[in-house]
Amino acid sequence: MKRFKNILLLAGGEGWKEAALKQAVILAKNNKAKLKVVEVIEELPREMQILITSMHLADLQEVAIAEQSRKLERIIAPIRDEGVQVTAKVLIGTPFLEIIREVLRNRHDLVMKTARGKGGLKEILFGSTAMHLMRKCPCPVWVIKPTHSKKYARIMAAVDPDPFDEEKNALNTKIMELATSLARLEASGFHVVHSWTLYGKMRLGLSKSEVDRLARETRKMHKSWLAKLLDKHAPEIPNSRIHLLKGNAEILIPQIAKRNRIELIVMGTVCRAGIAGFFIGNTAEKILQQVNCSVLTVKPDGFITPIKLR
Repeated sequence: MKRFKNILLLAGGEGWKEAALKQAVILAKNNKAKLKVVEVIEELPREMQILITSMHLADLQEVAIAEQSRKLERIIAPIRDEGVQVTAKVLIGTPFLEIIREVLRNRHDLVMKTARGKGGLKEILFGSTAMHLMRKCPCPVWVIKPTHSKKYARIMAAVDPDPFDEEKNALNTKIMELATSLARLEASGFHVVHSWTLYGKMRLGLSKSEVDRLARETRKMHKSWLAKLLDKHAPEIPNSRIHLLKGNAEILIPQIAKRNRIELIVMGTVCRAGIAGFFIGNTAEKILQQVNCSVLTVKPDGFITPIKLR
């Protein structure tokens, strides 16, 4: 079971103290983990120096850091009194860049933040900072819906078992270990989803009966692969919570999450290990644009972030 020991929480956003902070404290207590609450403020533009002649730009930034640090300290003081090893830090720059650099400097094993909430033209839950982190952060990223302030009633793992792909199966193992451990921690109903498609039926020129037979055999094969994964990680899961679906994952996973009122999805980012900056993958991107729940994303072993320390 993956146990996070060095958690970084990005402060800010609608309801972050009631949602992400509360969840981070619970996780830190259960894992006896260190928790760092970080706020990133934008670098002051140089034209401010023209308008405010009594202070240098560096001094202005130090004042801003000191003020935000005092605010964070007031927030975390009660948490420290509860016995949690919690610290606060204020950084200057672009949020996703500074968070990833902080992860690299201090080997954080989980980043948590609040989602921006449904809104804007596209009505999507995850903003640019969340998407950048889920693409490029080397450790798991947990983005929490701002309206979530209680335990998760239903958690779903999205997996893609394939006995011929070692990297994909290693990622499936990480997903299942995380999802099952969180489900036990939260006393949640646990679901698993896996979608499959039948490739090439138009190109092959097969008859309808041949296509139907091929579909039955393909489903049987994927059912067997999924069963082996579940036997290892969740042998007690009832059939009603196993979702083996034919079709495109980017359509079916949001649908099954909505139908079953899933509150947290644990999923992998589809990218090749060892390739710096290789993005999250089309399927995962499309799923994230449609779901309306918290998401914990996991990367394959060996992932290399394109972000470098300065």
